[in-house]
Amino acid sequence: MDASDIQVTTAVEDRHWWYRERRAILARQLRRLGRPGRAVDVGAAGGGNTRVLVEKGWDALAVDYSETGVEIARARGLNAIRADARDLPLDSGVCDLAVAFDMLEHIDEDHLAAAEIARVLRSGGTALIAVPCDMALWSAHDEASGHYRRYDRRTLTELMEKAGLVVDELWSWNVLLRPVVALRRRSSTGCDVTDMPPLVNAALTAVIRAERHLPVRSLPGVSLMLRAHRP
Repeated sequence: MDASDIQVTTAVEDRHWWYRERRAILARQLRRLGRPGRAVDVGAAGGGNTRVLVEKGWDALAVDYSETGVEIARARGLNAIRADARDLPLDSGVCDLAVAFDMLEHIDEDHLAAAEIARVLRSGGTALIAVPCDMALWSAHDEASGHYRRYDRRTLTELMEKAGLVVDELWSWNVLLRPVVALRRRSSTGCDVTDMPPLVNAALTAVIRAERHLPVRSLPGVSLMLRAHRP
């Protein structure tokens, strides 16, 4: 993400339906992991997800390539550094958890970033990954956001396995709103992240939260989410 995208994201993420629900997913995954430890949030932008880690008791480091993102994260009181995800300035095996939400698609050599995530994890450590899925949804939004690709289940699984991780769970997210997203992306001219009218935001929040209780995780969605571990 470039500086302007990060600034827009951090301005709206606390109330935007998409970011709020994604943070709720992260919080639920953290509860499954049990006792907090040391975590790295790779591609953290302004640290929205890093804040969740800290709130849940993790010793979390936000890493982003953008100076703007690092500055915003530090202004939020987070421990943040500027670094390339393909060459993390961390020792091997020092992290209990690595989070990379919507980061891999921004890197041409995504296998190098995946390998770094695996490298910094301790034996048994967990990786939580989120990526945009399905090239059929490719649009001007992806181009404006600096994406190199959208993933499918096979390509994401292969990426993680070649990095040396074992995939524990892989599921679709933002399934119910996929038709709406597909329609909107046909006329998209740039990044779709914007502030929304409160009523629209509330309606979209209700729809995306419904996925918590419906058996839709195996259906085509807008994003893929993955949990893996280093053996």
